[in-house]
Amino acid sequence: MPDRKMFPDSVVSVPSSPGLTSHGLIVSTAEPKHRAEIMHLHFSLAPSPALQQELEDRIAKGEVIPIEEQERKYGADAASANALVDWLKSEGFRVSEVTPDHTTIYASAPASQVEASLGVHMVRVTRDGQTYTAASDVPSLPAAVAGNVIHIGGLQAFLHAHKHSVISHLRPADDPEVAPEIANAPPYLVSEIAKAYDAAGLNVTGAGQEIAILIDTFPLDTDLTAFWRLNNVDNNLAHITKINVGGGTLAHPSGEETLDTEWTSGLAPGAGIRIYASGSLQFTALDRAIDMIIADVKQRPALRQVSVSLGLGETFMQRAEVTVEDQKFRTLAAAGVNVFISSGDAGSNPDQTGHGSNGPLQVEFAASDPFVIGVGGTSLRLANTGQVASEVAWPGSGGGKSVLFPRPVWQRGNGVPAGAQRLVPDVSAAADPNEGAALIFQGRRVQIGGTSWSAPIWAAFCALINEARHKNGKPPLAFLNPLIYPLLGTNSFRDIVTGSDGAYNAGPGYDMVTGLGVPDIKQLFTRLT
Repeated sequence: MPDRKMFPDSVVSVPSSPGLTSHGLIVSTAEPKHRAEIMHLHFSLAPSPALQQELEDRIAKGEVIPIEEQERKYGADAASANALVDWLKSEGFRVSEVTPDHTTIYASAPASQVEASLGVHMVRVTRDGQTYTAASDVPSLPAAVAGNVIHIGGLQAFLHAHKHSVISHLRPADDPEVAPEIANAPPYLVSEIAKAYDAAGLNVTGAGQEIAILIDTFPLDTDLTAFWRLNNVDNNLAHITKINVGGGTLAHPSGEETLDTEWTSGLAPGAGIRIYASGSLQFTALDRAIDMIIADVKQRPALRQVSVSLGLGETFMQRAEVTVEDQKFRTLAAAGVNVFISSGDAGSNPDQTGHGSNGPLQVEFAASDPFVIGVGGTSLRLANTGQVASEVAWPGSGGGKSVLFPRPVWQRGNGVPAGAQRLVPDVSAAADPNEGAALIFQGRRVQIGGTSWSAPIWAAFCALINEARHKNGKPPLAFLNPLIYPLLGTNSFRDIVTGSDGAYNAGPGYDMVTGLGVPDIKQLFTRLT
């Protein structure tokens, strides 16, 4: 197309003619009523590659760079962003937000206007029983405003992240506080998991810290308070802040939001929990929530840990969307915010649903991003004394070699396999739903698992460590991965040496099922505080 820049990495191939695709999608014709639907897009601009490499090098050295400095020095060109905003408005788009670093512009317009302005054709795409209006071909922008643009997101909403929790079964009694609880047997309580990972009796609660949870909706207050009573946890709803990122109607709770909130608030009851409800798992909505977290970090110095239990196999991702989120995670890591992301629940071969294991050999994004801590899963069994009887790799634990990211400079050392690819996960914790967690969901006691359990466990432990650092007169942790890989083989981690996730086996040292292993929090306190 003359004088226009094409964005092939912003979409996946979808035929424009009706029928069933090789990816299991059903394509049908978009009618006029569908073209009247409002589409929410985001346009992403690239910062200077040289400056981004400089920022990455500073992160690897353990520096912490305030968000304000990053916006001034490491953002995108303001003039380019302003020119694109002006063009979008002239085309009839409503521009709702431009991030302070000028890397992302959020805009909306009817699908018919998107077709005309971006040179795409709209179809209807059905996936997993839900139908979306989506572009079937590559979008473009006039060359005059497209120079620094790297991605146009939101054109194919059928591509979205999925959740990583697995409900095992309901307890028999409707009243969660009446059904008998067997000590040190599944479903495990907060105190039992804290003891298993040597986090009991440390005289910290996460006080003065804040944990962000990125998910699509909110848990029920009644479930939270019942969970705290069940676990004898001293907590209250004043510690819970709910942020509706898009301001729209949210879905009913599905269990994921409840698991994340109950277990972060249970293990770190003194911490503030900030739930960022994106409204959907589409990437435009998730990116907007991440940008809101970044904005809040500037005003909230205690916001130093984030729990995310979402993902999608790397081979299913739009490459440009990966680049965009990588920039956002880099910003958080540079600011000293540790983002813990579950590695997935379908082993080494996750499919597009994230719960089947008949996909290609791959890891899931965003646990594979080099600026987050990817959290895998184990199967934990306690003795009746509360001591660990056994802990092996959980077969559902996502892990392997990234096809999108090279090996970070910190992911090396004695016990880490040689190679040039980013390895996943970094760490692990309990995840097996058959040896699962206690949860109160919709008023009933549920046994639940998945790496959606192990990620909030780690986020809560990070809050405890940061509180201890504050008590010792130290600043909060910098990006955690460069700090913990040198601890491989020390008593800070309990090595998981048996079990498999399909293609990979646990073994001595680092492995692509459980990473460095599971934490000994008391020893990590000694090393990191």
